[in-house]
Order: sequence, then C-alpha cells, then structure tokens
Amino acid sequence: MLLTQNYQHFSFDLWLTLIRSNPAFKEKRAAFFHQHFNYCNIPLDGVKHTFRQVDIMCNLINEKTGKNIDADEMYLMVLSIMNDGNARIWTIDIEKLYTDMEALLFEHLPVAYCDRTIAVLSHLKKTTTATIGILSNTGFIKGVTLRKVLNQIGIDEFIDYQLYSDEAGMSKPNPQFFKMMLDQLSTHHTQIDLTRVIHIGDNPVADIAGANAVGLQSCLINSNNVYLPDIINNAHHVLAT
Repeated sequence: MLLTQNYQHFSFDLWLTLIRSNPAFKEKRAAFFHQHFNYCNIPLDGVKHTFRQVDIMCNLINEKTGKNIDADEMYLMVLSIMNDGNARIWTIDIEKLYTDMEALLFEHLPVAYCDRTIAVLSHLKKTTTATIGILSNTGFIKGVTLRKVLNQIGIDEFIDYQLYSDEAGMSKPNPQFFKMMLDQLSTHHTQIDLTRVIHIGDNPVADIAGANAVGLQSCLINSNNVYLPDIINNAHHVLAT
C-alpha cells in the first residue's frame, strides 16, 4: 500500500509506530522500584515482570473498555502486586514518584522507531498539504510528558495535533476518541472527507479496527514487517537522495 498525496490528514499512533522505549529506562525504572519500594524483598527480575504484567493488563483493559487507566494508578498497581498487596500505598507521594519517573525518562529518552522515521515525517510535511497528528493511548508515561519527549527528539515540529488517552479519558479503539480527533480537524479543514483521513499504527485492534469502525482509512505498520518508509509514496526515493 503506497499512500499518495491525496490525504487531508495523517493520524499516527505513537508507541511502536513513531517512537520506541529506550531499554535503559525500563531497567533503571525497575531498579528504582527494587531499591525504594521493595518491602517483600523480591528479586529485580520480579519487579521487571510486574511492570510487564501491569502494562499488558492495563492495555488490554483500556482496549476492551475504551476508558483509560492513568499512569498514577498503574504505578500503584506495580507497587501493590510486587509487594503482594502490602505496598503501604497510603504512604506514597504519587506526585513525587511520577516526577522521579519523568526525570529518569529524560535521562534515557525514547528514540524514533527507526532511523528514517523523522525523515519520512519531514517528507510528508514538505510534499503534502495534509495535517499530521498523534492519536495515542498512554500508559506509564503521561501525555504532558510525551509532548516534551517529542520536542526533545525532534518530532513535534512536524505534528499539528497531539491527542492522548490520559488527557481525553478514553482509549483507542473507542470510537469517541477517533471522533475527538475529527472534531479537532474541523478547526483546520472546512470539510472533512473520511476517505481522505488515514490512521497509521502497529495495533490491529486499537489502531486498525478502531479507525475502520468510524469510517477512516487505516494502515498497519511495524508489527507486520511493513514499515513507515514502505507505505509513503516516493519516500524511498527522497530518503535515498
């Protein structure tokens, strides 16, 4: 599938579509919890497993309900599970905990999904009249932080709109989340043609089924061995010159 210049709007998922985690962040995050909140003396690998467990569980719940479990709640779940329900949650300063995690994230920033991601976004911005947006579910990292991340890694200059599930209170594939994106587009485009709005992401349920349910075009990438430069018309030629 090659995307032409006929689109009004390119909507992108964020995680595992445009960016990916820095592995060092997850290692340091687990080590932080192991050092500061390990009341039951579980091994470091147990903390890492708990983070993965909570991440997967909350993603699935959000996809099923269309709602959003916030980062603060997810961190408290990790604390509770890794300590077998004895996490002394009432003693946790959750605002400070998130601030500490944000600082750790900026020490080990996420990176562009591949070395051509930013070049492709730049190509779209320069060669089309379409707007470009982010429509992303969040997890342990809030939208307010992700906006700063995209600025740090040089992606935000190509983005017209950013919508995050924690700020909206709903998650993909909730149709209302996609409709919120369309409502925002109406402030830029006088008339929206759904056949000329495409959502691109790595998740068949949240991204593809969610977009299709409201009549949008969609394109699955990265999880299916198809990558962003492969789907953008003329991108390979531009990136090779």
